[in-house]
Amino acid sequence: MSEIQIRPAGPADAETLARLGAETFSATFAHLYPPQDLAAFLAEAHTPERYAAWAADPAYGLWIAERDGQDLGYALAGPCHLPHPEVTADCGELWRVYVRGQAQGSGLGGRLLALSLDWLARPGRRLWIGVWSGNAGAQRLYARHGFTKVGEYEFPVGRVRDQEFILSRRPA
Repeated sequence: MSEIQIRPAGPADAETLARLGAETFSATFAHLYPPQDLAAFLAEAHTPERYAAWAADPAYGLWIAERDGQDLGYALAGPCHLPHPEVTADCGELWRVYVRGQAQGSGLGGRLLALSLDWLARPGRRLWIGVWSGNAGAQRLYARHGFTKVGEYEFPVGRVRDQEFILSRRPA
């Protein structure tokens, strides 16, 4: 088996990313939602059109991880859209890092996170992450990268509203 490769995603990867995004989100969180709410969320949040737009926009960083032609994970970073009063147009946000189950424990998630944070980092730029309140493992990982909890908000998945934590890291 060859090594996992990470590369920038382009608009031609949009169909793959939409499928990968929906599958990895579902594998992680489907048990939390009624099927109709999950389906509504996936139909809006994981469309090829959205991924193609992100891939084509230089304000966003989008990467796909593959091994032997199989997509294993992806990361998305860009301008911050979290509802916090200290967010400015200059802030950056890690939007998504997802890895398929068979690649978990391989270090791929950490590689995607580091790549995203490096891409986001600019002198004086504050970084942000929204994380599900029930995901203690991700919260510990982000804390190791200097992020602290600065707020909370509700993240809609269909009619369900999840409690999300807003994490931030000030520039060095």
